[in-house]
Amino acid sequence: MIIKKAEFTSAYGTEKQLPASQKPEVVFSGRSNVGKSSLINKFCNRKNLARVSGEPGKTGTINFYSVNDFYIVDLPGYGFAKVSDKERKRWDKLINGYFESGRGINLVVQLIDCRRRPSDDDYLMLEYLSHHNIPFIIALTKADKLNKTQAARAVSRFEEHCKGYSQQKIILTSADKNVGIDLLHEAVEESLQG
Repeated sequence: MIIKKAEFTSAYGTEKQLPASQKPEVVFSGRSNVGKSSLINKFCNRKNLARVSGEPGKTGTINFYSVNDFYIVDLPGYGFAKVSDKERKRWDKLINGYFESGRGINLVVQLIDCRRRPSDDDYLMLEYLSHHNIPFIIALTKADKLNKTQAARAVSRFEEHCKGYSQQKIILTSADKNVGIDLLHEAVEESLQG
């Protein structure tokens, strides 16, 4: 996949603000601090398309990026402890509202840190996507923090952790070292053609 165009288009803080779906949508979802913004930037071959924050829990909106002829949709990171209950409830409502609004979702890229076991929130997301028959792949992030042996073990471990869910693929990625980006491009391209 060659990215010819990638630009930020809009951000929405409530589900009522979401516009009607106009183009295919590829959703990036995951915990706070899992490396979503970095992976979106690397995927789009842009340095500062998605704002990378050193402070987890910073993205409180659903952000839309126009990429070629589809949208990348960046959901707020979940599972961050320092966010108020009120803010967490707003995020939950926003994310649920997004998924329940009959959008043209072609694929969800579900990000999980390859160095850690999936959290309860990760498992909830995997169950939600599987239950609602939403096509998704798992992108294991931060592969640059592991050596080759550890990385191979991590993929095997996650294949075990994620048995019984309906993911199409598990891809090991690193935004820093450009690991798995071609495979992500292929998976997204397949979803757009299908």
